[in-house]
Amino acid sequence: MKTPSTTRSRLSTVLALLILAVLLFPVYWMVNASLQSDATSFTTAWFPWHPSLSGYRQALADQGGHLLVSLLLALGATAVAVAVATPAAYALAKFRLPGRGWIVLATLVTQMIPGIVIANALYGTYNTLHLLNSLPGLILADASLGIPFSILLMRSFMANVPGEIIEAARVDGAGRLRTFWSVVVPICRNGIVTAALFSFLFAWSDFLFALTLTSSGTVTPITLGIYQYLGAQTEQWSPVMASAVLACLPSTVLLVLAQRFIASGITGGAVK
Repeated sequence: MKTPSTTRSRLSTVLALLILAVLLFPVYWMVNASLQSDATSFTTAWFPWHPSLSGYRQALADQGGHLLVSLLLALGATAVAVAVATPAAYALAKFRLPGRGWIVLATLVTQMIPGIVIANALYGTYNTLHLLNSLPGLILADASLGIPFSILLMRSFMANVPGEIIEAARVDGAGRLRTFWSVVVPICRNGIVTAALFSFLFAWSDFLFALTLTSSGTVTPITLGIYQYLGAQTEQWSPVMASAVLACLPSTVLLVLAQRFIASGITGGAVK
C-alpha cells in the first residue's frame, strides 16, 4: 500500500526529472545540431539519425586557434588570480590589519560593479600602457574577475585553520612565509582548488573584455570567435554548434574532475 510520503516522493522525483530535462534540452539540441551536417535554422531533425563529424572538422579548422588562445588566457588568468588571492586571503583571515573589515567590504563591492564599466575604464589605461590586443593584457583583465571571488572564498576557508597549528609551526622555527606555504596552503587545498576552478571558468567564458580590449584579431578567444562565426555560418549551424560543444568541453571536464574539491571547498569555509 502506497503511503502519502511515498507518493509525494515519486511526484517530486518526476517533477525534478522534468525540470532537469527542460534545463538540459539546450545542451542536447547543441550536440544534436553539431552532429547533423545539413542542420539549419529550420530543418534540424530531433535526433541525429545519420551522425556526421564534418561540423567538428570544420570547427577545429576554423576555431582551433581560438580554443588555444582561450586555454592560454584561462590558465594565465587562473595562475595570476590564485597567486594574488591566496596570500591576500591569508592576511585578511589571520592578521590584524587596520581596516580589515573595510578591505573585505571593498572586495565584495568590486564584484557588484558591472563588467562594462570595468572594461571601459581599462580601455583607456590599456591604450596608455600599450596592452590592447595583447595576450598579457587580456590575462590581467580576466584575472580581475577571479581575484575578488577567490579572496572571499579562501578567506572564509583559511579563517577556520586552527591557530594552534600555526603557532606550533612558528614554535618549531618556521617563519611566516614557511608557515603559510608548508602548513596553511596544504590544509586549504580544497578551497584553493575551488577558487582556481572558478577563476578558470570566469576567464574561459569571458566575452566582454575580449570584445572591448581587442580589435585587431590577433588575440581572439573562443567566445569572441563563436560570436564572429555566427555571421558567416547563418545557414550551416553544424560548425557553429560543434564550436560551442568544443568550447564547453574544458569546463565540463574540469568540473567533473574537481567535483570533490568543489564540494569540500564551498562548504568547508562555512563550518565553524
